[in-house]
Amino acid sequence: MKNKVQLIAYVDRLSGGGITELHQLLKGPLDGLFGGVHLLPFYYPINGSDAGFDPIDHTQIDPCLGSWADLKALGKDVDLIADLIVNHVSSASPQFMDFSEKGNASIYSNMFLTMNSIFPNGATESDLLAIYRPRPGLPFSYITLKNGEKRLLWTTFTPQQIDINVNNPQGWAYLQSVLQILHENNIHTVRLDAVGYAVKKAGSSCFMIPETFAFIETLAQQATALGIEVLVEIHSYYRRQIEIARQVDRVYDFALPPLILHAIFNHTAYYLKQWLDISPRNAITVLDTHDGIGVIDIGADSADPQAHPGLIPLKDLDALVERIHLNSKGESRLATGTAASNLDLYQVNCTFYDALGRNDHDYLLARAIQFFVPGIPQVYYVGLFAGENDMELLTKSGVGRDINRHHYTPEEIDQAIKRPVVQSLFDLIRFRNQHPAFNGSFSMPKSSDSTIIFRWDNGEHWAMLNVDFVSGSYSITNSPVEKTE
Repeated sequence: MKNKVQLIAYVDRLSGGGITELHQLLKGPLDGLFGGVHLLPFYYPINGSDAGFDPIDHTQIDPCLGSWADLKALGKDVDLIADLIVNHVSSASPQFMDFSEKGNASIYSNMFLTMNSIFPNGATESDLLAIYRPRPGLPFSYITLKNGEKRLLWTTFTPQQIDINVNNPQGWAYLQSVLQILHENNIHTVRLDAVGYAVKKAGSSCFMIPETFAFIETLAQQATALGIEVLVEIHSYYRRQIEIARQVDRVYDFALPPLILHAIFNHTAYYLKQWLDISPRNAITVLDTHDGIGVIDIGADSADPQAHPGLIPLKDLDALVERIHLNSKGESRLATGTAASNLDLYQVNCTFYDALGRNDHDYLLARAIQFFVPGIPQVYYVGLFAGENDMELLTKSGVGRDINRHHYTPEEIDQAIKRPVVQSLFDLIRFRNQHPAFNGSFSMPKSSDSTIIFRWDNGEHWAMLNVDFVSGSYSITNSPVEKTE
């Protein structure tokens, strides 16, 4: 992966069209801004129950977006990242439909997890309470198959997303087939979506257990053999991120966004510095994503909060969430938790720009910090335009995450690009991409708890960010770079 700023976007929600239109946008007004693009699920269909994360056919591009040929053409101009949705498939997938019609006679009968497949002797109350849940309720759906059988199927997220038995030959072959087609179509990196939930074991939390780490290692080896880098998406206790980072090419730094917000809100760099002393260096850094702003990533370990505290005190975490709700004038509260469907317990749904009260200065400060910390920066398409909460879409869909999943028209993009805050962000992106210092070594010189200094050195080239969180001021200084024609 190039050490340049990456873009992450839904093809249709950014381009107003398909892959070809996105390609034109990247060669036009966004030319030269990104070293790579993460295309959020473009599989058939993109308009399922979870915005493409419940594919009926993981090997087919939704025809409304284009074709594999279009994707290969895009991949010739920019490195591409795609999702390998590890944990589940759609209840309308050919594999599950075959199982639904034939039951145990289907060749896919053991590809899908039932409650009985993990708890053949029944589950106790303690067994069920031990299961880690990203959402309220148990991870099972009562489903009547087409052949009349009634089953309790494992559905971590929604009843339309049926969990795969990744240890079953059919489940494993399915994942390998998806990897192969991505390799054949110019995908340089795959993100293992929801992989933390992929392995279930009776008596465990069924989340990031030792068997999960072993499975990730095996799957990563398969990808590496095809020349594909692996990015793992895990929202969990921060030490798990550090652990998994040792096994794969890239992890997300999901702790960074709430820690930057905490630093700006509380005028202290203390906790941000503590994290950057230990954070994985092979990280993709983010401020905003297609999901919400993570809370669990800086919180205590739910399994033993006393022995394993979070990166900030619990009272600070509660205050952080309330400050986001305040800054967004209550809009984030309407999209978070039980206020909206498709809810998650570990995040606040809000654009990052609104989380900062639409303060241009603070927003650019947050981006400057993101671009200077170790890792490769990734910018979400809504954040690229300093986007505001989409309350109309939230009201229409009732899905909390849609507050930060706006559908941009070409006209809206043209208007957004003219805004000074967006132009300044473009300048920051170009600086991060072009200055040679960022290919060197990182240091964080000692400073007071209210300030932070980041420095990059590469031979004669250097770049430095100096932030004073009390005054809110920041400055970037750097060695000159000769412009090449």
